[in-house]
Amino acid sequence: MLLEVIILAAGKGTRMRSDLPKVLHPLAGKPMLVHVIEQAQTLQPSRTHVIVGHGADQVAAVVQPMGAECVTQTQQLGTGHAVAQAMPGVDDNAIVLVLYGDVPLVPAALMQQLADQAVHNQLAILTVTLKDSNGYGRILRNEAGHIQAIVEQKDATTEQLEIKEINTGILAAKASLLNGWLPRIRNHNAQGEIYLTDIVAMAVADGISIDHFQPHFPQQTQGVNDRVQLAELERWHQRQQAQQLLRDGIQLADPERFDLRGQLTAGTDIFIDINVIIEGQVSLGDGVFIGPNCHIKDAYIGAGTKVLANSVIDQAQVAANCNIGPFARLRPGTILQDHAKVGNFVETKNTTLGQGSKANHFTYLGDTLVGENVNIGAGTITCNYDGVNKFKTHINDGAFIGSNSSLVAPLNIGIGATIGAGSTITKDVPADNLAIARGKQRNLATWAKPVKT
Repeated sequence: MLLEVIILAAGKGTRMRSDLPKVLHPLAGKPMLVHVIEQAQTLQPSRTHVIVGHGADQVAAVVQPMGAECVTQTQQLGTGHAVAQAMPGVDDNAIVLVLYGDVPLVPAALMQQLADQAVHNQLAILTVTLKDSNGYGRILRNEAGHIQAIVEQKDATTEQLEIKEINTGILAAKASLLNGWLPRIRNHNAQGEIYLTDIVAMAVADGISIDHFQPHFPQQTQGVNDRVQLAELERWHQRQQAQQLLRDGIQLADPERFDLRGQLTAGTDIFIDINVIIEGQVSLGDGVFIGPNCHIKDAYIGAGTKVLANSVIDQAQVAANCNIGPFARLRPGTILQDHAKVGNFVETKNTTLGQGSKANHFTYLGDTLVGENVNIGAGTITCNYDGVNKFKTHINDGAFIGSNSSLVAPLNIGIGATIGAGSTITKDVPADNLAIARGKQRNLATWAKPVKT
């Protein structure tokens, strides 16, 4: 089957009250339009056409790297007019699947059903039955139950407004049929627009059978027109993801207070506390514990590791049985080996902490290679940046770094070396040496305490 996809994404989205084009507003961490393209691409269409208008440059910057082509609709004259803009670039033998950039959660399986049915020289449309159909075009059927037309709300009679089955706008048909119908659409309606929905009545008149499908959940075809609807759809989507994780054996303390903004792969016996955000590609090993209010992005966390409350892990690799937090921040390039510990108010970047090593309190380690079984005392910082360039610090196995030490890179601390508390170290320290670099203390017995004037 030769398939081409047309996605309507030209609208401004005035009710969003934003300078950002509506289709680029994020749901579960990525633009709504990206959700649509990703699902459509699983059908392997030969081409994907995105109809752009408002904020065209911004939309193009997102979709073109995904392999989609942009078609500009200079005047927004209706959905039929929008589809017509792309048709000159569509193969006449293709099946055309029409989607919407602000309807982000249509599953690929439903798209495939529509496309498969359209192969049989039919018009396949996606409808949904709602308790409250206010604001939507209604599906009109004859006495035999066959679809005859779609009427928009502003053009509907009082009787037609009672219909609960509504049009989603999503459909599939052969390009040759669309090329015959689209030029015949007129704007004789309350909106003065060229409605794509008018092709339904044309198909009936031409003897083309119409098939329809409905989603498992109405939210899968819900469009977004304002921030209220976006928030509602976000919560529904997060709830669906959370329920699937629970079925997969991941324990969530409260599914209503969990956000997945990417993909999570996980082992068994994992516990995730409240207000945790998982972003990008995250993998958790068996028995991982994630405390409350943590943010984990593009990271691997090995089996048995505990991440305590209010910690941030960003583009880091954490091995098995590590302890992190509370209030720790692992920045990009951090690697923790087995049984390493990073405690409260510790920040790392481009740093490897070797097996059994620990930095438990108030420490910054940047561009640092830490060996095994190293103890880094509270208040230690690696001075890795001179304002222009960054430099490496190497702390070898078994070293002990006293509290409140400043290690000025480039620097090598030898195996088993000890740094005295409060030292500023600017030169390499040989193995097993004690390095002390601090001002000499003086105790003055005779001195005058300050007096308040």
